[in-house]
Amino acid sequence: MGFSYDKLWKKLIDEKMNKLDLQKAINTTPHTIAKMGRDENVSMEILGRICRYFKCDISEVLEYIIENTND
Repeated sequence: MGFSYDKLWKKLIDEKMNKLDLQKAINTTPHTIAKMGRDENVSMEILGRICRYFKCDISEVLEYIIENTND
């Protein structure tokens, strides 16, 4: 599967924020927020801004889901 931003979306709910609030808080584009909404890769710079903003570790906003392959 790859990376999942589900923890980030839960954090936004806990902080009573929406995606537009996050976009403004970390000074990024709607395109970047949309990529995260589709669980696509974004730059480490963006992830760093998110962690700095929330004063948290990257594991609190992002997780890697290992694919279950039957090789």
